[in-house]
Amino acid sequence: MNKQQLAAKIWESANQMRSKIEANEYKDYILGFIFYKYLSDQLVQYAKKQGMSNAEIALLSEDDTETADYIRKDLGYFIAYDNLFSTWLAKGSDFDVSNVRDALSAFERLIHSNHKKLFDGIFNTLQTGLSKLGESAAKQTKAISDLLQLIKAIPMDGKQDYDVLGYIYEYLIEKFAANAGKKAGEFYTPHEVSLLMSEIIAHHVKDKEKIEIYDPTSGSGLFAD
Repeated sequence: MNKQQLAAKIWESANQMRSKIEANEYKDYILGFIFYKYLSDQLVQYAKKQGMSNAEIALLSEDDTETADYIRKDLGYFIAYDNLFSTWLAKGSDFDVSNVRDALSAFERLIHSNHKKLFDGIFNTLQTGLSKLGESAAKQTKAISDLLQLIKAIPMDGKQDYDVLGYIYEYLIEKFAANAGKKAGEFYTPHEVSLLMSEIIAHHVKDKEKIEIYDPTSGSGLFAD
C-alpha cells in the first residue's frame, strides 16, 4: 500500500466517523485502533518467531502466566488471543463493544513494569471515548465494526518504505488541525516548513565542529527526515 492508497483509506475511515464525533477527535479513534492493530500484529509476529504455531497462539491467555510473562518481558505488553485485533475481526456478528473495553482494560493491566512509561495510558482517550460512538452499545458496536473493517488492510509488517504510523498521524493532524481550535497551529507544523527549517539550520552549521540548539519551548517541529 503506497501513501496515496493509505491516505484514501484514512480519509474513508475519517468519513466513517462523521456525525458521530467532532473532526478534531478523529485521530484519537483512528490512531487508537490502528495502533492497537499494530501491537496485536507485532505480538503475533513475535510469537511465530518464537516457534509458536497458529494453534498455540490461539491458546494465549492470561492464565498461562509463564508464557504471558515471557512475552511481556520482551515486548513490554501482553495481549491474549481473545483480545487480538484479528480475533475481533474473526468474531463477525458476535463482536461487541465490550470486547474492546475488556481488551483495553487488560492491556493496561498487563503492561510490564519496565515499560510503564512507554505504554501506560496510551489508550485512555480511546477507552473513555467509546461511548461517543453511539447512544447504545449496539450503535457503538456497529460504528467500531465498520471502522475495524476499513483499517484492517493497513499494513503493519514494516515492509513499507515509509513510517506508516507517522504518516497516518501527520495526515490526520494536517487535515483536521483547523478544527482543533484557535491554537491548532501549536499541534501541527507542515512537513514542508519543518524541512525548510532543517535545511536552513543545516546550512548554517555545516562548518561547525559542535552544534548547540536552544529551544526553550521544544516547539520548533524539526522532524524532517
